[in-house]
Amino acid sequence: MEKLPKYFLSIFVLILAFSCSEKGKDYSALSKEERKKLSVEIFDGGSHLPQGSPKSMTRIEEAISADPDNCDAVRELSVAYLKRGMPNKWKVEMDKAVACNATIWQPYRGYNYLWFYRDYKKAIADFDASDTLTPNFTDAPQGHSVDYWRGIAYLGLKDYEKSISYFEKYLTQITEESGEDWAEPTAFLYRGIAYFEKRNFDEALKDFDKLLFYNRDHSADGKYYKALILKEKEDCETAKKLLADAKVDFANGYYNNRDYVETLYQIFPQDFDKLNSELETQCPHKNETY
Repeated sequence: MEKLPKYFLSIFVLILAFSCSEKGKDYSALSKEERKKLSVEIFDGGSHLPQGSPKSMTRIEEAISADPDNCDAVRELSVAYLKRGMPNKWKVEMDKAVACNATIWQPYRGYNYLWFYRDYKKAIADFDASDTLTPNFTDAPQGHSVDYWRGIAYLGLKDYEKSISYFEKYLTQITEESGEDWAEPTAFLYRGIAYFEKRNFDEALKDFDKLLFYNRDHSADGKYYKALILKEKEDCETAKKLLADAKVDFANGYYNNRDYVETLYQIFPQDFDKLNSELETQCPHKNETY
C-alpha cells in the first residue's frame, strides 16, 4: 500500500516535466521559414478550440513563441483578454498586432475601441488612419465599412452632422456598388436617430421607414422611434399602436443588440413603459394601455 503514493507521485512528476517541456519549447534551431510555417500550423490547428479557453490560449502562445511575427496569432490572443474585460492585457497584445500589420489590425482596433471601451475619439483616429494606410480602398473591419463605424462613433460623440455625413457616404458607396438592399439596415436606424436628435423628424421618419422596409416590418427600434416622433406631432393614437407593435417585436427578439456589450442607443422595456405613460398623460381622453 505504501508504494501507491510513490507511484502516483512519480507519474505526476513525469506529467509535470512533460508539460513544462512543451511550454518551454526551444525553436532557435529552426530556420526563420521553418518557424513561420510551424507557427501557422500550430495556430491553425487550434482554430476549432473555444475562443479564450485555456487550450486555445496555450496553443496561440506556442504559435507566437515559434514566430513572434505571426500577427494573426498576436491579435487572437488579445481578443480573449478583451472579452474577459482585461483591457490592460488586451491593449498590450492589440498594440503588438497593429505594429505587426497596421493595414489589417489598426481599423480592427478602432472597432474594439468603439464597442468595448466607447472611446469614440480613439476609434475615429484608427478609422482615419486606415484611410491613409489604404488610400484607394475602404476598409471593412468586422464586415462593415469604416465609414459606417465612423457614423456610429460620431453619433456617440453627439456630433450629429458628421454622423449623418458618414452614414450617407457609406450608403452612397454601397448603393452604387451593389444596391441599397445590400446596406446594413442599422445604418438607417442610426442615421434616423441622428436626425431625430437634431429634431429633423421628416428625415428621421424616412430612415425609420427604410429600416422597417428592409427588416420586413420587424423592428422594435424603428417602431419605437416612429412612436416618439408621432408623440411630438401629437398623433397619440397612432403612436400607441406603433408602440404596441414595437413591444411585440422586442419580445420576439427583433431589436438592435450586440453580443458581449450593450449597443449604442439600445432600447429596453422601461423605454416602452415610459413612452406609454407619456402618451397616456398627453391623451387622457383615451385610457388604453399597450
